[in-house]
Amino acid sequence: MTQRYKLTIEYDGSGYCGFQKQFGITEKSIEEILEEAVFKMSQEKPKIMVCGRTDAGVHALGQVVHFDLEKKFSSHQIILGLNSYLRQENLAILDAEITDENFHARFNAKMRHYRYAIVNRRAPLVLQKNRAWHVAQLLDILAMQESAKFLIGEHDFSSFRDAECQGKSPVKSIEKIEITQNGEEILIEVSAKSFLHHMVRNIVGTLVWVGSGKIAALEMKKILEAKDRTKSGPNAPACGLYFLRADY
Repeated sequence: MTQRYKLTIEYDGSGYCGFQKQFGITEKSIEEILEEAVFKMSQEKPKIMVCGRTDAGVHALGQVVHFDLEKKFSSHQIILGLNSYLRQENLAILDAEITDENFHARFNAKMRHYRYAIVNRRAPLVLQKNRAWHVAQLLDILAMQESAKFLIGEHDFSSFRDAECQGKSPVKSIEKIEITQNGEEILIEVSAKSFLHHMVRNIVGTLVWVGSGKIAALEMKKILEAKDRTKSGPNAPACGLYFLRADY
C-alpha cells in the first residue's frame, strides 16, 4: 500500500522553465527539482501532480502538489527531509499532510487564486526585479477597478486566451477580481475554479491599457464580447504573477 502526501510549496520561478518538465530545454523545471529531492529522500520516483501548472518566471506562494510513496514518512519528516535537499534551490516545502488516495491536487481544487503585482513608478526596480511588473506610466486604479467588473461571472474568455491553450472550452467563471493599491504597489487578485492558458496575464495587460488611458473602462466589455485575442491587451510579464493558493 502506498501513502499519499499533499504538499504546499513556495517558489521563485525565475531561472526555471516553469512547473512542468520540458524536454530539450536547458533550464530545469520546478517538477524536476522536486522529483530529485523526493528521490534523494525516499529512493522512489513518484509521479507528481500539481494544482496549477505555472509558466517560466511565474512564482508561487501556496502551490499544492501530491504524490504517492511506498515508504511511510511523517509530515514532519517530509518537510524537514525535502527542504534539506532543496537548500540550493528557490523552492521550499511550507506544509505537508498525509491524505487518502482520493485526494487529487488538481481535480479536487474548488477554487484557485492568483495574484499579480505591479510597481507603478518611474524609477526602475531593484529589490522587486523579477518579482513584479514595472509600469512607469501613472495608472488610474479607479478605471481599472471599474473595467474589471465586466469580467466577473461566467463568460467566454476567448479574448484572453493564449493561441496555444489546450483547454476544451473558453468558458470560465471568475468569482472575484480585486484591485488594490498601497503606495506605488498595485495588486490584482483573481479567483476562479480554473483558468485558460495566459488568461490572468492577458487580463492584467488589458487592465493596464485601461489604467494608462489607452482605452476606456467600458471597452473591457466590448473586448470580452468580441471573443478575439487580437482585441485585448498585451500578455503581462510572467515575473509579476503568483499562484497564491487553492481551496479544497
